[in-house]
Amino acid sequence: MEGSNFVTVKRGRSISNSDTEIIKIKRSETPDDVLSALLKEGGVSKNNDDTKEDDLQKGEGSGTNEDDVHKGKGHEHARDEDGRRTEHGKTKQLRRHVSHGYHLVEGKMKHGMEDYLVAKRKEMDGHELGLYAIFDGHSGRKVAEYLQDHLFDNILNELDFWSNPKSAVKRAYEATDNEILENVVGSRGGSTAVTAILINTEKLVVANVGDSRAVICKNGTGKQITVDHDPLKERELVESKGGFISKKPGNIPRVDGQLAMTRAFGDERLKDHITVEPDIVIEKIEEDTEFIILASDGLWKVMSNQEAVDCIQELRDGQEAAEELIKEALLRESKDDISCVVVMFD
Repeated sequence: MEGSNFVTVKRGRSISNSDTEIIKIKRSETPDDVLSALLKEGGVSKNNDDTKEDDLQKGEGSGTNEDDVHKGKGHEHARDEDGRRTEHGKTKQLRRHVSHGYHLVEGKMKHGMEDYLVAKRKEMDGHELGLYAIFDGHSGRKVAEYLQDHLFDNILNELDFWSNPKSAVKRAYEATDNEILENVVGSRGGSTAVTAILINTEKLVVANVGDSRAVICKNGTGKQITVDHDPLKERELVESKGGFISKKPGNIPRVDGQLAMTRAFGDERLKDHITVEPDIVIEKIEEDTEFIILASDGLWKVMSNQEAVDCIQELRDGQEAAEELIKEALLRESKDDISCVVVMFD
């Protein structure tokens, strides 16, 4: 037991809930002396007290080389947690339990970069949200860019999102598509979408149209939680609307000989034969949930769900994982634009 000339102070060793250690302070010491003692024990100087909250809550990702991301214009295709366009991926955290990273590269199809993504956090109505999305444009990038700017706002502005998220997301997808058809593009131009809304690190609301995909990993096993809207799989849907599926030699099946998917935003010339109605699933985040991958088909054309999971299984940083996935896809000679978001659960 300490004598009467000392008091004891418990100091945590880090910002996590770790063991504490005891510091002895003389009762006669001034407040400045006490502060100096605490700082000395912590291994920092008294002048080093201007650490920003963001520096404690998030780690900077290594980003990507400018030449790898839309010829130095990659900042136009990604948004950070504050809604700003950014060039480099960053690792973010929600409640110190979740981090994410993203990466995207232009392909070799000579049509310019058409992939856009969202990876940010948001507080709303007392809820902490993670907003993640991939938008893979075709016949231009205007639709994908519009989705990046507006789709999540439209979803969250639906009054019943908290009570009936599936219905809210479905209506928001349709309303956003109407906005696009009326104000953004003419008869050509469209985009896929896969959106994931993480609510209080407890549940994930995932929706998609087209062939951009979301895969969740639990206990090392990958499970696809979206639906690839392939023309052959949805032939009945297309034909019921008066359309047809055709496949030319050396090509892939297409709606009316044009579009390689049955559900998409935009594409006014085909709208009578396709739909923007999303497949929606609500996934509970449990203790065995390790990470989620969202990516455009530039990744999935060359990697299976489990191969993608195995590729980053040993990594614990979302940014590193996103870059590793795209690196592997390029090694497998993917020619298309590739965009990827990885959400890690610690």
